[in-house]
Amino acid sequence: ITLTDLARLYAGLARGGAVPDLVRRVPGSPPPCGEGPGVGVVQPDCEGGQRNHPHLQLLPTRGRRVTADEHEAERTIADPVSAWYVADILRGAPPPENALSGRIAFKTGTSYGYRDAWAVGFDRRVTIAVWIGRPDGASVPGLVGRASAAPVLFDAFSRFGGEPETLPRPHDALVVATAGLPPPLRHIRRDAPKTLEVTLGVPLKIAYPPDGSRVDLGLSEGARAQLALKALGGQPPLTWMVDGLPVSEGMRRQAAWSPEGAGFARISVMDASGASDSVVVRIE
Repeated sequence: ITLTDLARLYAGLARGGAVPDLVRRVPGSPPPCGEGPGVGVVQPDCEGGQRNHPHLQLLPTRGRRVTADEHEAERTIADPVSAWYVADILRGAPPPENALSGRIAFKTGTSYGYRDAWAVGFDRRVTIAVWIGRPDGASVPGLVGRASAAPVLFDAFSRFGGEPETLPRPHDALVVATAGLPPPLRHIRRDAPKTLEVTLGVPLKIAYPPDGSRVDLGLSEGARAQLALKALGGQPPLTWMVDGLPVSEGMRRQAAWSPEGAGFARISVMDASGASDSVVVRIE
């Protein structure tokens, strides 16, 4: 994979999952359609006539020429909602020292042996890819993407002038707190939210079955039995889940689950505030 491949990939995330063409301007030619020097992205308002533009060269993918069918197949990497989710996560990445957070979506990387450090960032209009390393590919101690390439990336964005433009959120994107998600999508944490109400109350805890226990329900003999689930504390209603799938929800702190067979199971419970607890047991 090349730096050009990375630039196309992240530029695609900035464009709702549609990977753009990258073009290189022929030396000495005027910049068409507002392109700057060097390598740029084909702009939507003039894309139709740039494929055969006399002053532009379409960059081949992965260092080789591709067929028209291959080219079209590589243009989409994700649907708009998925692309926005990834971009929103990357926008929350911790910035390098002395840089402001939340301004651009970016990702860094370091190759094995500290031979390459790279960083790619984007907003709605601009995607910048940075590589730092030795031409001969030799190792450079301490060469890390976050410490070496990310500061260059943020400095490059600051030189464009103006504020970075955030990506518009698709109308069907889901943005809610953990407690507002459907049970299968909730993030199970052992630490309860640090709110005054939760601090003063009894913390949520699974009382039965104990973590790491082995429960004999006679499944090896073909019996069909239910496993009792009990919790202490927390704010009702409680939602019980086994291996991420909901099995019970209600105001009571007791529930029951019918295993389909013997084996390990992760049992979790979440209350109305988002506090949760989990145990792993072996059913026999």
